[in-house]
Amino acid sequence: MRTNQVIDFITQWMKDYTLSARQKGLVIGISGGIDSAVTSTLAAKTGLPTLVIDMPIHQKKDQQSRGLEHITWLKSKFDNVESLSLDLTSTFDEFVKVVEPENQEQTLLSLANTRARLRMAALYYYAGIHHYLVTGTGNKIEDFGVGFFTKYGDGGVDISPIADLMKSEVYEIAKELNIISSIQQAKPTDGLWEDNRTDEDQIGASYDELEWAMNLLLGSQKKPTDLTERQKEVLAIFQRLNKAMQHKVNPIPVAKIPKELR
Repeated sequence: MRTNQVIDFITQWMKDYTLSARQKGLVIGISGGIDSAVTSTLAAKTGLPTLVIDMPIHQKKDQQSRGLEHITWLKSKFDNVESLSLDLTSTFDEFVKVVEPENQEQTLLSLANTRARLRMAALYYYAGIHHYLVTGTGNKIEDFGVGFFTKYGDGGVDISPIADLMKSEVYEIAKELNIISSIQQAKPTDGLWEDNRTDEDQIGASYDELEWAMNLLLGSQKKPTDLTERQKEVLAIFQRLNKAMQHKVNPIPVAKIPKELR
């Protein structure tokens, strides 16, 4: 990948799209992960007003500290960056009190997604005030491979600057942008759970493995004649998740009324 040229391309694309949409700037949620760090840095490089927001909800200290460290680094490099810190923990806790959830796996998953949706609501609140675009941080594997995002949560955005980049390519760009080492070295996690589970723990495969599977199934690499047991397992994981996530990326189904019923 021609990393510097890709950086320039995405930066210019973000700027052009924002101005063509007659918006003034960009707003991004900061998680302490590689994707939001890269996306926010690319946004800052546009020169447009860029608002980065830290939104902890019962967040692990290391996750939040990485995010805050990145925000400090970003503001030291770019005069067009402003930041906010919104602790949404009490808001989330009040919601939990109202719905009175049972301690079941599906309930816990729904509450994890609720965290992402609260953050989306906060981002759009500030986007509306400032005439900014909510900027997505999903990469290609997450957004179009296995659907590792929350529908109408972190998937509820106006633009997706890095959604055509594989995870490995996001890391390449992070290295070129000199993103702080703690973020580059951290294990990817969505930060939506009370424990320390990583993305790999939840998915059952690493991003390198998923990238291999996605490239194989899209036909961009030759399928080996003999797959190892692990390769077969990874392919099955990818295919299962890819099938299950189609409702997240396909247009909302509309009941088309037959003409004879009108």
